[in-house]
Amino acid sequence: MHIFKFYRNIFFIVSLLLLGCKEVKKDTEVKPKEEIKSTEVAIKVPNQKLTNEQQIASALLAAPQEVREDAKVYGYDSEGNFITLKEGTNDMVCIADNPNKDGFEVVSYHKDLDPYMARGRVLKAEGKSFTERRDTREKEARDGSLSMPKKSATLHILHGKSGWFDIDSTKVRNANYRYVVYIPFATQASTGLSLKPNAPGHPWLMFPGKANAHIMITPPKD
Repeated sequence: MHIFKFYRNIFFIVSLLLLGCKEVKKDTEVKPKEEIKSTEVAIKVPNQKLTNEQQIASALLAAPQEVREDAKVYGYDSEGNFITLKEGTNDMVCIADNPNKDGFEVVSYHKDLDPYMARGRVLKAEGKSFTERRDTREKEARDGSLSMPKKSATLHILHGKSGWFDIDSTKVRNANYRYVVYIPFATQASTGLSLKPNAPGHPWLMFPGKANAHIMITPPKD
């Protein structure tokens, strides 16, 4: 009887030791390399310092494909100054991502919008607030001192809060398109558009009756 109790106790102790080893192994299990790799890709987003050529390549992606080659491109020098990276020969103007701002955003717009956009950049450089820039351009557009599109002009935006330019594939990752069709002083009555989207992705009129009245089109993500 004593021998039986002795072996039973030994068996119980060995079982506990084996169970403890399994728990330790589970807690110290190393994640597969694939998981680590995907995490590294997900955080590859900080503001990028792109070369002039890379800025041009990424900025052109905001424009319709058939007009990219001959579009004008603005970007930034090594000190963050706004400069012309490439002269254009068609009606499109592109702007590279600002490396000093969070996220990623490149835009392309019809050249008839350039006076309005350029005036906004000048006012911003002077330290004017968003409201001041908006009101100043509104006044100048109404008195004729600021040139505006005579009909309509489209602005294309490729943006993403965690977007970045993949240099190897020359593609923008984690970004989506949005389209803004400027129709100065347009109203709901003159366009027949709703003043808010009827459903995701539907066009609607923003700032009706203003100089910067425009149709917003935001395609659903993915």
